[in-house]
Amino acid sequence: MKLIIASNNKAKIAEIQSIFKGVFDQVLSMREAGITGEAVESGDTFFVNALIKARYCAERVRDAAVLADDSGLEVYALNGAPGIHSARYAGIHGDDAANNALLLKNLEGVTDRRAAFVCAVVLVTAGGRVLSAEGRCEGYILHEAQGQGGFGYDPLFFSDDLHMSFGRADGKAKNAVSHRARALKALQKQL
Repeated sequence: MKLIIASNNKAKIAEIQSIFKGVFDQVLSMREAGITGEAVESGDTFFVNALIKARYCAERVRDAAVLADDSGLEVYALNGAPGIHSARYAGIHGDDAANNALLLKNLEGVTDRRAAFVCAVVLVTAGGRVLSAEGRCEGYILHEAQGQGGFGYDPLFFSDDLHMSFGRADGKAKNAVSHRARALKALQKQL
């Protein structure tokens, strides 16, 4: 069985491939599957955005399942921000440095820095069946980056499970407890 990941984010694809290794015969990115363009993420929740992306790709392939995720960081003191806008929090999609700088600025003087990474995953089978799951990883936002690993907010997010920032964790440790890993493992149980 073939799986198309509704993303071209290399770090995210590598993470998903390592978690789903052995579950599917082939795991391909959108680009590798010949899917061009991008779905417009117009939803107001992680689940709705993941569903939009999964359906966009599923309409363009017939012989594969499609997996999409939408994930982000929810900081409780910021009323859940950056939330669904995590990748473009500072205005430009995927500008990790600017997003991290804005997050730290918005948390200046804030003592309650509790946060969670949240991930919603949606799988649309070749037959059109929709499966979904959600995963959360609790922690807090550090006052400065720790580590060079991961991507996005990883160097600022201190994981309660790992007792270190995701930026310091190796891929295997992060994949054992991350929001995406938890969502994918919950989805895997449904397959």
